[in-house]
Amino acid sequence: MSDLRPRSSRSAQTAGIARHGQLKKSSPWPTILKFLGAALVVALVSGASLGAIVVSQIKSNITTVTLVSEETEGPPPSIGAYEGGFNILIVGSDVCEDGSGCAGRGSAELNDVTMLLHVSEDQTNAVAVSIPRDLVVRVPSCPQADGTGTTSEMAGRPINETLYYGGLPCTVLTVEALTGLDIQFAGLITFNGVINMTTAVGGVDVCIDGPIRDKYSGFTADAAGTYNLSGPQALAFLRTRHGVGDGSDLTRISSQQVYLSSLVRTLKSADTLGDPVKIYNLAKAATGSMTLSKNFANLDTLASIGLALKDIPLENVTFVQFPGTTGVGGLYQGKVAPVKAKADALFELIRTDTPFGLAAAGDGRGSAADPNAPAVVPPAVDPAAPVDPAAPVDPAATAPPATPLEVLDIKGQTAADYTCSVANN
Repeated sequence: MSDLRPRSSRSAQTAGIARHGQLKKSSPWPTILKFLGAALVVALVSGASLGAIVVSQIKSNITTVTLVSEETEGPPPSIGAYEGGFNILIVGSDVCEDGSGCAGRGSAELNDVTMLLHVSEDQTNAVAVSIPRDLVVRVPSCPQADGTGTTSEMAGRPINETLYYGGLPCTVLTVEALTGLDIQFAGLITFNGVINMTTAVGGVDVCIDGPIRDKYSGFTADAAGTYNLSGPQALAFLRTRHGVGDGSDLTRISSQQVYLSSLVRTLKSADTLGDPVKIYNLAKAATGSMTLSKNFANLDTLASIGLALKDIPLENVTFVQFPGTTGVGGLYQGKVAPVKAKADALFELIRTDTPFGLAAAGDGRGSAADPNAPAVVPPAVDPAAPVDPAAPVDPAATAPPATPLEVLDIKGQTAADYTCSVANN
């Protein structure tokens, strides 16, 4: 772990988070939030007495943190009042939750996962950007968690240190500065939260192309195949770095996207959305293990987000990796350096809600196309079937060809892509 610089106090200021501004929206569900949205929608529209009990139990679970935007501009309206898109930051903490003290680990809390969700203006597509934990970035001055002042701006530190320096508000401010996007909502989840939520959904099917034995994360798979992962096993898989790809954080992200895509398919399946008990357990597990920005913790807002996300087609949910590279010296020695030109192109498309394509699913190192993926079978058309001249004409049949999407040379996949994690043999 990198040496952490001590916090400095310059001006008294209440702990907060990101500046709130106008946002373009585009992002589906990257894991955790879809759980929350779908679960709370079911709770809120279920029977009156049962719904009231469920909502009360869920609401009592929620821990909140105030963002800078809420300090300076007041709480924003609920998602239902937005006419466009929105951005949500999901942060996974590596805080020790073992009663024995997690022997051998440091005490600093770092952000193990940093993922930005963008939902488009028309709420028809979403992009989830995973930011490498070792990406070196500029860290702006952040409010200290205890409200005693602010930290000093730092020219270049790994982004995973921002949770240590100023909590969730500091991570939000840093990602805003990095991407140029305003972040309206944020959530922090712990390891136990991941364990509880993957158990609540009944596990997620993950394809692996070979045996994995990672003594660091504790994940083990004896052979290639598809595994249903839940609980501690799912967490170990999501954390494995040495067991997949080239052992770097970059190929770990590609492997995580194998899981995330399968998770979205699981969440959108009838087996999940059609099971009120499973939905309730998801909501309870999520809210009991997350810290949400104050505006995000509003149940109406959570329900509205769920409604906005539930109808986005799988092929319109795109997971990408923030463009970065390793092997650069100097400030980036042993870390990840941003590839500025590619990052600028990506976020310009996100800001303008311009759809884009990817050259291939996966990166070929941490993940690759699943050779046993189910075939996509187009609906059968009987050429001998009589044609009713009075039948309305399908506009899609006469529409001009769609303009080809710009294809970005970045790593990622859609939720509709079936991929396998590549074992580090």
